[in-house]
Amino acid sequence: QVQLVESGGGLVQAGDSLRLSCVSSGRPFSSCIMGWFRQAPGKERELVASVLPSGVDSYYVDSVKGRFTISRDNAKNTVYLQMNSLKPEDTAVYYCAARLIVVKDYHYWGQGTQVTVSS
Repeated sequence: QVQLVESGGGLVQAGDSLRLSCVSSGRPFSSCIMGWFRQAPGKERELVASVLPSGVDSYYVDSVKGRFTISRDNAKNTVYLQMNSLKPEDTAVYYCAARLIVVKDYHYWGQGTQVTVSS
């Protein structure tokens, strides 16, 4: 069993930065690939970034490359999403998710945290 709790969202202006955090409990955090998704009203849920259990390799959707950084601290069972140079297009509910490395789908989800970027 895995439980995920996000925090760190808020209302910011374009160009500002935010750092999202996600704390995991339950099964060993270090065994999971962790991802950050986002979903805006009327749009499909989108994988923004993911990181391997070791934290040494990561993936980013093209729209956030160079601006967002995903990282993890396995000792604290926490994954982070550092978001710099935020744009209004980044406005969405951001979700933390987890999956086992051998499983295709993300099975565990947090409740989401709202990020709103004003022009």
